[in-house]
Amino acid sequence: MRPFLFFRIDMTEQNELLAVVEFLAHNHLRTVYESMGYRVQSEFAVRKAISWLRKHRPKVVVADFYFQPDFRDRVSNLESLLATLQSMPEVKTVVLYDPAHQVALDKVRQRFRIDAALPVPVQEEALRQALTALVNA
Repeated sequence: MRPFLFFRIDMTEQNELLAVVEFLAHNHLRTVYESMGYRVQSEFAVRKAISWLRKHRPKVVVADFYFQPDFRDRVSNLESLLATLQSMPEVKTVVLYDPAHQVALDKVRQRFRIDAALPVPVQEEALRQALTALVNA
């Protein structure tokens, strides 16, 4: 009889990327992520992304940022996600934003860590460079 070996899988060692695609049209970036060797998990709502993060530790989270002035207690869609990521300092965050919302993004950055922010439309080469810099940091 062969001995049975147990292997512990460390989720941070896996090359996963969580793409949170809510409103901006950057779902085409999946091919960029995959060409860089990431296994991509796409979520289309922040609450589902947070639920996924409870079980996984990707290397990177890329998410849309949008500003809605009618939010009562928040500035943006991302604050709940960024608050969750505060307890995961090893997970890097990239935010894709409309340059018209730069002031709102700056307010969020005062409260939460955002490792990189790229304006839309996202230039694929800029995204590759940002991801490479974050992973090599």
